[in-house]
Amino acid sequence: MGWVNDARKELANGREVQIRPFGGSMRGRIESGQLVTLEPVDPAAVQVDDVVLVEWHGNFLLHLVKEIRDGQALIGNNIGKTNGWVSIEAIVGRVIAVGG
Repeated sequence: MGWVNDARKELANGREVQIRPFGGSMRGRIESGQLVTLEPVDPAAVQVDDVVLVEWHGNFLLHLVKEIRDGQALIGNNIGKTNGWVSIEAIVGRVIAVGG
């Protein structure tokens, strides 16, 4: 996943980045191959319903924050699956625009 490494580098340097992720887990909100803009995010600023780039079991996912509690975020996709809880610190970016 070359786009993940490029995105992580830009986000870590405090810059917005545009990506074109592929897959169907966020359909209805983000379509496969659609242009997505991510911004660096302070984990404390993450809110429920944000779409975020998050580290999950050694990989990175573009997923939805479904709940936040005690420094943890419950993440899942946009088609009904819930993945589980991660540290809020595992969130490295937030979607600010889709399309364009």
